[in-house]
Amino acid sequence: MFPKLEEIRRIRLRLGLTQRKLASLVGVSTSLINQIETGRSKPSYDTAKRIFEVLTMLEAKNSPKAGDICSRSVVFASAKDTAASAAEVMRRHGFSQLPVLDGDKIVGLITEEGIMKMMMSGEPEKVGKALVQQIVDPPPPIVDVSTPAKAIIPLIKYCKAVLVAENSKVIGIITASDLLKMIE
Repeated sequence: MFPKLEEIRRIRLRLGLTQRKLASLVGVSTSLINQIETGRSKPSYDTAKRIFEVLTMLEAKNSPKAGDICSRSVVFASAKDTAASAAEVMRRHGFSQLPVLDGDKIVGLITEEGIMKMMMSGEPEKVGKALVQQIVDPPPPIVDVSTPAKAIIPLIKYCKAVLVAENSKVIGIITASDLLKMIE
């Protein structure tokens, strides 16, 4: 299913394309692009498909990638750290969560929320001595640096963070606040 034909002009302008350039990329006349955009002509299915394929490809090429918006200074907690030491790191850096490593493997995410839940469930004075591995949430998704940033929006809705990897090595983290860079 294609977007509405009225979207062609808006997308084209957002991408900084002239009608002539879009026509050239699609393989149609500038006049036809003009007629479609003004509503004087309805393109064939194949022509509409080619137009939207070109616009989609250009949008993907020009849109920010995960590697462009991630925070590159990732601070990790160890599964063997105490909750108190992980909480101190979170306070010091102003983070609400930390990816957790067991050796060099990402095993989860420790969050302020997870620590608070443990505090509420019983004896808060014992929480600080608990090991991070006892509080850890499931590991966050890991995406490649070239993943379109738009694709991360739904992930953040369900996860607290998304890790960004390049050549199988984690090089960044994306949280909801990093996604706000897209609206600048």
